[in-house]
Amino acid sequence: MKPHSHEEHIQHSFDAFCKKVLRNEARDYQDALARKRNREVYFSELPIEVLEQFAVRDTYFTDSRTFEVIGHSVCIDDETLAEAISALPVDRRDIILLSYFLDMSDAEIANVLNMVRRSVAYRRTSTLKLLKNLMGGENR
Repeated sequence: MKPHSHEEHIQHSFDAFCKKVLRNEARDYQDALARKRNREVYFSELPIEVLEQFAVRDTYFTDSRTFEVIGHSVCIDDETLAEAISALPVDRRDIILLSYFLDMSDAEIANVLNMVRRSVAYRRTSTLKLLKNLMGGENR
């Protein structure tokens, strides 16, 4: 063997190793692209039912009913609920709106409306029963 043949052998081995790594990496990349291509679907190929799941419907304030309570605006989108709430007396409407839409406790509502906490609790529960009747619920 020539004195440099061992170094040359190492260079050829390293060269072959690098080429093999690059070939395998290129194959892995092509396989990944093929897998991705198989999973992807064009929007034009999707059925209408699937496309509707991606749809976003805009909501506007004209579609909802707004109630004012202690300086806050409360918007209600459900027409049935909005009609039932508008049919309530103002003091009971305020208690329901403060409790369920502004997330206030009975004690906080009593403080704001200058009432006794127990009166607020009684009016809230009785108004809920009235709302249930107005919205077509059963009596229990």
